[in-house]
Amino acid sequence: MAHKIEVSPSGRAKCRKCKVAIGKGELRFGEETVNAFSDSGEMTYLWYHVACAAKAKPVFLKEALAGFSGEVPNRDELEKTLAEAAGKQKPSKYPFAEHAPTGRSKCMVCEESIEKGALRVAVEREVDTGSFVTKGAGYMHAACAQDMLEEENLLEQIKANSTSLSPEDLAALSAELAGE
Repeated sequence: MAHKIEVSPSGRAKCRKCKVAIGKGELRFGEETVNAFSDSGEMTYLWYHVACAAKAKPVFLKEALAGFSGEVPNRDELEKTLAEAAGKQKPSKYPFAEHAPTGRSKCMVCEESIEKGALRVAVEREVDTGSFVTKGAGYMHAACAQDMLEEENLLEQIKANSTSLSPEDLAALSAELAGE
């Protein structure tokens, strides 16, 4: 996606994180996303204050900053915030792996609980709410994921989409996916 940083041309946009208007002439971060009101799949931007984006979208903001040639106020402080928040951003592409934040999720394959702190794999699934069908995350144990997904390059896909995992986590995930 083509996220961007620009100077706000007006004061009409509100930050998606803090809900405060982004002032005219202020630097802002735009997260490109599909326009929910377009049938043809047109793209639009969700706007953030740069400081708010550093906390909410650190990976995307870092990519946008690399391509931005203008002056960024308080860049040192911004870089520090980016480093602190980088491991906390949820990936935007499936499949990805993460540590389960609670023990409430159940594996889609074996239907057993996934323990808090355990590595789990997230995949996109359709959820029928009764009145409409939407998409959301479905979780499974790493050991169950390889059998269900049957993809040869599953580990590479997960590695590419999982920005918050350490090298040790990736090694453990690789072992679990291999059935070791």
